[in-house]
Amino acid sequence: MSALHQLAWLVTRQAIGEEGVQAEAPEIVPECESSNEYDGRLGVRISAIFVILVGSSLGALFPIFANRHKGTRVPDWVFVFTKYFGSGVIIATAFIHLLAPASDALRNPCLTGPITEYPWVEGITLMTIFVMFFVELLAMRFSTFSHDDPVVVQPRDKPDKPENVVQPQDHGFAPGEDHLGHVREHSDREQYVAQMTAVFILEFGVIFHSIFIGLTLAVAGEEFNTLYVVLVFHQTFEGLGLGSRLAVAPWPRKRSWTPYALALAYGLTTPIAIAIGLGIKASIGSRSGLIVNGVFDSISAGILIYTGLVELMAHEFMFNVTMRRAKLSVVLAACGYMCLGAGLMSLLGKWA
Repeated sequence: MSALHQLAWLVTRQAIGEEGVQAEAPEIVPECESSNEYDGRLGVRISAIFVILVGSSLGALFPIFANRHKGTRVPDWVFVFTKYFGSGVIIATAFIHLLAPASDALRNPCLTGPITEYPWVEGITLMTIFVMFFVELLAMRFSTFSHDDPVVVQPRDKPDKPENVVQPQDHGFAPGEDHLGHVREHSDREQYVAQMTAVFILEFGVIFHSIFIGLTLAVAGEEFNTLYVVLVFHQTFEGLGLGSRLAVAPWPRKRSWTPYALALAYGLTTPIAIAIGLGIKASIGSRSGLIVNGVFDSISAGILIYTGLVELMAHEFMFNVTMRRAKLSVVLAACGYMCLGAGLMSLLGKWA
């Protein structure tokens, strides 16, 4: 507010006050700080495209390749570690790297209007969780009722393995026969639809998140160096989490290339987003950028919260026959790996 405006307001308040009416100061809305703090260093930013491409791609592809090629001679405990470590990474990403930034964006004091009149972050996340549940529920029911054949309940101890499905190798207590790794009493077709639905929900949520990571890094300012290093580890860890889940899903032989394609899609997303961000850096705004980031981070958080808590925790530990029969030390080790992944990803949240 300029000095002239302040003087006019004081005169008006004095005049109204004399009439016994209390005047209120006009609400001052601070200006939004621009989310575009681009300060040059184009060469380093271009290098981020290739470094993150290599890190995220290797992280996502390694579990798939190692699981399918016995010649790699990767110890079983490595698969177990990456599987549960990755689960912790995905869960922490939902809360620390998505929900918290979305809250900061949509509750920024520079925003005005309906966006400030409701807790939209929690509301959007809640709606997304319900949508994900209904999508999976409908996929399961459509799979069951779209065929005239009766549902065949598989034996608990020896589930059938269709010949036209590529079964992942068995690595101790890292099962891969059913819904992201747990065996349940369903027909083969129902198993397959459930697994594919869960995998694609996870893929969509992770890729959605990666787009905005790339755009943020492209226009980062003084914190670019720190953000660069942190996001390399962030994307690599997240790639391990995604790749370990793609590796244990039974894919049809005709589509055995699908997990590789999904892993590469994840690896390419952030580098492409960085390139796009560098190309349109001049048009990335402040207020609109806050709203867009906040809304889409809330959606991504809902997707990964549902996937993490339902698919990666509940199904993996409580509905997984192998884990239910495993020694307590095995279960505690898996929980420890998951907590380690969540802890490291939460620590990265201090900088990114």
